[in-house]
Amino acid sequence: MKPLLTFAKGGVHPPEFKAQTEGLAVEVMPTPKELEIILGQHIGAPCAPTVGKRDEIIEGAMIGEVTKGLGVPLHSPVTGKIKNIGTSTHPMRMSVPSITIAVAEDAEAPQYQKQDWRNLDGTVLLEKVHAAGVIGVGGAGFPTHVKLNPPSSSPVDTLLLNGAECEPYITADHRQMLEKTGDIIEGAKIIMKILGINKCFIGIENNKPDAIDTMTQAAADASETGYTIEVQPLQVKYPQGSEKQLIEAITGRKVPAMALPSAVGVVVQNVATAKAVYDGVVYDKPLYEKVVTIAGKGIKRPANLLVKVGTKISDIVEHCGGLQPGLKKVIMGGPMMGFAISSLDVPITKTTSALLFLTEDEVDTRPHSQCIRCGWCLDACPMGLEPKEIGIYVEANKGEETEPFGVFDCFLCCSCAYVCPAKRRFVQFVRRA
Repeated sequence: MKPLLTFAKGGVHPPEFKAQTEGLAVEVMPTPKELEIILGQHIGAPCAPTVGKRDEIIEGAMIGEVTKGLGVPLHSPVTGKIKNIGTSTHPMRMSVPSITIAVAEDAEAPQYQKQDWRNLDGTVLLEKVHAAGVIGVGGAGFPTHVKLNPPSSSPVDTLLLNGAECEPYITADHRQMLEKTGDIIEGAKIIMKILGINKCFIGIENNKPDAIDTMTQAAADASETGYTIEVQPLQVKYPQGSEKQLIEAITGRKVPAMALPSAVGVVVQNVATAKAVYDGVVYDKPLYEKVVTIAGKGIKRPANLLVKVGTKISDIVEHCGGLQPGLKKVIMGGPMMGFAISSLDVPITKTTSALLFLTEDEVDTRPHSQCIRCGWCLDACPMGLEPKEIGIYVEANKGEETEPFGVFDCFLCCSCAYVCPAKRRFVQFVRRA
């Protein structure tokens, strides 16, 4: 057995709560009658619509594009008719521009033909990734074609696939590693060819022994001249899946403050993103559906669902049998880095990893108090920052003076808030700063 690796500084061990869904195979959710596709699915410039009201479209057709700035095209998840170009509810920004599609219920799904990618050069493969609208589906939403084209001043020698899935409750990546193993491995090879490298590590936390065994066997079966793919078991510690922590755990390299992973010769991609790369290159299939974990005591039937992007949470709730009595909070994403939402009309995006329906005994609603200077947040922070000082300065309306305490290196993992006995709202403080 390989030694279990982890990062050196900080981290926490929240309860896993994965038993509810880790044994549930991914099921395909029936397409609802209507989808709302948010135009800003990724980091960077939002898409501009390329369709008009009442236009008829087919599944996989482009409906939005980015002509200037950082971005990728947006595709229709269904065949249907454009019902409206307006706005949709958003968990962070109240409302955002969107396209509403009325689904043609009798339409047949397109048949994507498998293609051989091995004779294509890296430039062509990269364009296929861009054309398919692939972004980092693990949560960040960074356009993948940009990440796979690092500056020449930062030569890359290693690809890391992130299969840690360290957030409590979420098992979507776990299930894909078990059920789409070959696609993920093939996606890793495509990424390596684009980058011009031959070394890949797949980091998986040790609470997924079946995924470790399955991916290890698949990596061995897929071994060939020119590609080295190795599965590395990791200690169970949050936030093991953060790219800087993952790089340190597996390679020992430390990414400098305010720098990208390519600065130390590494590119990190989520395992589900590798699957999306495979679909986009091998089948020319755009990214318009997502595996989402549905969990918590507040939903009648937990599940891992493959849903069309633009599906409303209300439709997912109906498919899963409705809500349970005692529901206290609905979270889009994980309990550590996700967002509490106030409406079930929010549509799924490419980066939605989970929907959690939590009851009274699953959340802590105690109000926060003043900092007691215990220092626990300093010990927990994996970036070595000073959350307590950031909070104190923000409360004194001096958020602009928090840069010396590391506010721009914070990636909002919430480890500090998790350990704080005073229940300080550190993530909110950092966002305000």
